[in-house]
Amino acid sequence: MKDCSLPQLDTVHALFKAAEETGGTIPRSEEFLQELGKVFKFSDFVAKSCIRDPQTLIDLIESGDLHRSCSVEYHRRRLEVELSSIDTEQELTTALRQIRRREMVRIAWRDLAGLATLDETTTDLSSFADACVEYALNFLYRHHCESHGIPTGRNGSHQHLVVLGMGKLGACELNFSSDIDLIFAYPEPGETQGGPRPRTNDEFFIRLSRALIKILGLLTADGIVFRVDMGLRPFGDNGPLVMHFDAMESYYQSQGREWERYAWIKARVIAGNKEAGNELLTRLRPFIYRRYLDFGVFEAL
Repeated sequence: MKDCSLPQLDTVHALFKAAEETGGTIPRSEEFLQELGKVFKFSDFVAKSCIRDPQTLIDLIESGDLHRSCSVEYHRRRLEVELSSIDTEQELTTALRQIRRREMVRIAWRDLAGLATLDETTTDLSSFADACVEYALNFLYRHHCESHGIPTGRNGSHQHLVVLGMGKLGACELNFSSDIDLIFAYPEPGETQGGPRPRTNDEFFIRLSRALIKILGLLTADGIVFRVDMGLRPFGDNGPLVMHFDAMESYYQSQGREWERYAWIKARVIAGNKEAGNELLTRLRPFIYRRYLDFGVFEAL
């Protein structure tokens, strides 16, 4: 540990002591100790997280996750397994934050130890965010359907929310301090079926969207999952939280601004009805990519 300062040695020793108290074992090879010292030197978050719960680091080492990047499919499978016994929104709120801490330790460790490129780090963070949004949405949708009925379209088809990732998330460029920029939409107006009383699809999806934002962004003793920014939606913070496709298309045709064209270039369907979401992107393509260029376009750029 010749490259470690005294404060770093203190945190490393604290880690080994915490591990011993829980009956766990941390590797003591020279290679691992050098890696450990480097990570602890640059991240108080990782150091404190590992000392607080050394089993997190032990699990990452024993599973091999500490030395590999994880795809969105991997994150989805892990969430399905680890959250299979979750029944309530409160349980989901707590569990997601605990999983998030583990993943932030893993991704930060790989970044600081030089085990991952910048592209791998941002892609890993974005994949984890995708999986969290998707799992939370599916969980909440089932619960809301049980409580309020199933939202249906004009022909009786079931309606699902579409979640679009914008900004850094849409481009798979998320970093450790990033908000996740989201836009919510649903295919068409209608009413819920099978609930205690009919609700409009708009009412249903507003409730669902608010619940999703709370699950992800509420600050608790376990922290947050991701801060959610809805400012890129139509009309910004003053606009409706969710809109159906026709209303959204009408907005962009009549009121869409130049900066919104550029924002939508990074748009990506990350959760919900992905087939419907891709249909929405197709409908908005004439707005995003103008058919004709003029001097006004160059001026705006």
